[in-house]
Amino acid sequence: MATQILDNALGAVGHTPLIRLDKIAKLHGLKCNLLGKVEYMSAGGSVKDRIAKAMVEAAEKEGKLFPGKSVVIEPTSGNTGIGLAMACAIKGYSVIITMPNKMSLEKEAALRALGAEVVRTPTEAAWDAPESHIGVAQRLQREIPYGIILDQYRNVNNPLAHELTTGPEIIEAVTSTPSTASRPSSGKVDVVVAGAGTGGTITGISRAMKKQHNPECIVVGVDPKGSILALPESLNTADEGLAYVVEGIGYDFIPDVLSRDVKDVDTWIKSSDDESFAAVQAIMKNEGLLVGGSSGSSLSGAINWLTKTEAGKRVANTEGLNVVAVLPDGIRNYMSKPWFLKIAMEAEPSPLALTISKVLQSVPNAPAEPADVTAIREEEVKSRGPRSPSLPEAMANQRGAGSVVPSH
Repeated sequence: MATQILDNALGAVGHTPLIRLDKIAKLHGLKCNLLGKVEYMSAGGSVKDRIAKAMVEAAEKEGKLFPGKSVVIEPTSGNTGIGLAMACAIKGYSVIITMPNKMSLEKEAALRALGAEVVRTPTEAAWDAPESHIGVAQRLQREIPYGIILDQYRNVNNPLAHELTTGPEIIEAVTSTPSTASRPSSGKVDVVVAGAGTGGTITGISRAMKKQHNPECIVVGVDPKGSILALPESLNTADEGLAYVVEGIGYDFIPDVLSRDVKDVDTWIKSSDDESFAAVQAIMKNEGLLVGGSSGSSLSGAINWLTKTEAGKRVANTEGLNVVAVLPDGIRNYMSKPWFLKIAMEAEPSPLALTISKVLQSVPNAPAEPADVTAIREEEVKSRGPRSPSLPEAMANQRGAGSVVPSH
């Protein structure tokens, strides 16, 4: 972390902590060290800050960007857009972000707050359709003077940013932490687990591990059910085309920056929405980390690999081996999503909540009588009144789904 005054927010991109997930490990009976690379602590709130900074700075060096003239246009799930909007606000470029409708309202709000224009596109559109977020970005680039797509799907600076920053940060944290009797360590990164969207994160981190640090490091890719990124292809066929809620990972095409070569990604695990969101809840309640849905995918993928595969079980049962799960972003971007509201607001009352209800319902200074738990629950629900529409519902009421017209 920075120990001096930074010139601007780009100096606070990356440099995120590697944190032990000991309670999660204990819940699943793991003897290995389970570690989380917590990317929401980067300046813009996600792992994508790194590639946004790298792509903008590389384009400047190559003479492709002109302050006061250039319009950076990018199709994105949102986090790359936020990173780009942050970088361009600092450097003086206009920004247009095209983003599927399924992505959260919070992402759009953050983008607009940073000065970006946002165009929503149909979630169901195929990646190569004119109305998709990629197709719309390409149309805007053709017709807007000084428009430029930095193109995270093909830009070599995407995986390179992770090879030069994310991977080395993980390596440094592990190798600089001494092995002790109470916390044994192999002294190296033995396994990395990461979700794949564009694929730049997992490809770049893998190259850092295998080229610079530990050629035997096992890299596990996590791909949501409904996506086609995993190998072998048979992993994808059962759920191909299935709609999934988790954002930022998975695609219906193979991005150029994703290396599916076994020398880069050793094995793949498919993840479900239910597993991902259950893992988010577990991280929050046990480790105090406010992570987003794709972080849950990464963790659930790690747990599934460690507990359900032969290679994973060997790692899980070996003290001192270091397993790193990349946690791409935080809950900030998903606070109004139904899956999160269910976790946060619709959980069964805890024993402490019932105790509070008993205390507050009793007559002061009178002997307390046992309260009926069912009655307390019913009274609690009544006291909340009718449910207010969530932000996405309110947004849907204001504009039709599938619109590609910017809303203000």
